[in-house]
Amino acid sequence: MIKAGIIGASGYTGGELLRLLINHPDIEPVLATSRSLAGKPVTETHPHLQGFLELEYENPDMEEVQKRCDVVFLAVPHKTAMNYVPELLAEGSIKVVDLSADYRLEDGVFEKVYEVEHRDKGRQAVYGLPELHPEVAKETFVANPGCFPTGASLAAAPLAKAGLIELAVFDSKTGISGSGFKPSVNSHYPNLAENVIPYKLTSHRHRAEIYQELNRLDTKLQNINFTPQVVPSIRGILTTAHLFTKEPVSFVKLQTLYREFYKGKPFIRLVEGVPSLSAVRGTNFCDIGFEVDPATGRIVVISAIDNLVKGASGQAIQNMNLMLGLEETRGLWLPAAAP
Repeated sequence: MIKAGIIGASGYTGGELLRLLINHPDIEPVLATSRSLAGKPVTETHPHLQGFLELEYENPDMEEVQKRCDVVFLAVPHKTAMNYVPELLAEGSIKVVDLSADYRLEDGVFEKVYEVEHRDKGRQAVYGLPELHPEVAKETFVANPGCFPTGASLAAAPLAKAGLIELAVFDSKTGISGSGFKPSVNSHYPNLAENVIPYKLTSHRHRAEIYQELNRLDTKLQNINFTPQVVPSIRGILTTAHLFTKEPVSFVKLQTLYREFYKGKPFIRLVEGVPSLSAVRGTNFCDIGFEVDPATGRIVVISAIDNLVKGASGQAIQNMNLMLGLEETRGLWLPAAAP
């Protein structure tokens, strides 16, 4: 069995990694770290894993992590992973998937967006969106994408690759688990119930990732806009992409474009009509639907993902599978928990 460790396992993404890994036929989770909870059972913070996991939280040094693990997931806060990565990769004997933002962007862009000096400058990591980066399979270190950029980039990628987008406007509605384990103003029940809360209307840091990925596909595409909103749902991100094209695109052409682009991509499902969050809950799927407005030249593409799975932990395992030479769907081929 391949032995896996999770650094920073007490949060939502750590818990979701454990939930998926304990049912992975090739992986054994052997290490879950937390400095503040060391010595306590993992099921104390993740009671849904009772009966499936007997690990206790630990706080080992990175040398011990290297000795005990074949693959390591970093589920630590942004600006923190860079403290662990250099030592983890020093010997090159393990695979590392970083779920933070520390290595998703180029050094200069990262420092501007996150307003902190990068302490591991120059280290390159492949952006771990496998549908757009097949080179993940050859890597030992991968930067897992943000949840919003996953849904947005996948919604627009085929049109961007074809060089057809003039203007892209993304509106993403997310469940409250995207705010993390610790409560915040936007996740406090009285503030969110029966409400929708837009935030960081023009300055959300995930725009940098969306721009990076779509501009990589079409360097002429510059006008990319993004606004997130929190809705009273626990899981899921529904992204509405308003894509204005340089020339008219028929529905048939659009359908062909998306089918060809995502051919052989097992976690992309092209659906008729509007995708549903309930259809992807607990899964690693990204469901995509679209409609053409011939009057304005606008194409509306809607993507639905589970923010904790395809938007985080599931995609990290998808990357791990490819990095280890396993079937991409291994341990992830699960139907949604619906309704």
